[in-house]
Amino acid sequence: MSSRVYALANQKGGVGKTTTAINMAACVAEAGTRVLLIDMDPQANATTGLGFRPDQLDGSTYDLLHGRPLDSLIVETTVPNLYLAPSHPDLAAAQVEIPGGADHGTLLRDLLAGTEERFPYVFVDCPPSLGLLTVNALAAANRLIVPVQCEYYALEGLAQLLQSVELVRTRINPRLGVTGVLLTMFDGRTRLAADVASEVRNYFGPLVFDTVVPRSVRLAEAPSHGLPICRYDSGSPGADAYYRVAMEVVERG
Repeated sequence: MSSRVYALANQKGGVGKTTTAINMAACVAEAGTRVLLIDMDPQANATTGLGFRPDQLDGSTYDLLHGRPLDSLIVETTVPNLYLAPSHPDLAAAQVEIPGGADHGTLLRDLLAGTEERFPYVFVDCPPSLGLLTVNALAAANRLIVPVQCEYYALEGLAQLLQSVELVRTRINPRLGVTGVLLTMFDGRTRLAADVASEVRNYFGPLVFDTVVPRSVRLAEAPSHGLPICRYDSGSPGADAYYRVAMEVVERG
């Protein structure tokens, strides 16, 4: 049985992508399933958000793409069953260092081979771009989750993202499917948020998750403490939202 490998992608920054990657992975892990979170973003926010400093770790996804075995750089997090393949700012150079060729977009997929038994769930946090790192994530994944911020211009660029997904599906990875679109940073006090949510649901229909992640101070604070929201404040609305999103993700398969 192959792992469920979820790429979390949106070329727009600031949409809650890394927050979603960390908290969704943590919620699934807390349910008792071994989960691997792969940080493919040179900003390394998923790494620091789980309490690690990239310069103090022995290895990162930069080394992974240069041939280092995955097992040698995975670290355990404070959340039981949650493991991390950390990132490092050096990863930004990988796009120019990796030799071109027919297989340069499938490096991550090849490196993940054999992880199925240990990690039934894998989440890959992508950078906010459609470059080589995101292509590698999409080539390795069999499922895609697209976080969308409930603010103006929410749909901007999504057509381009879905075109890129279709190209990857056609040329590299026919297994890639869209699990869902997640509305994030929803502020129920504003008419704009409700209008954007309605527009996204009209555009994507049943692909949009029922659960909406609220704008939350506690969610914003959690990464500075190196913790997912389920550990920082398990009773908060943000934690409740991500628990429910995780259940939807599992149910959608």
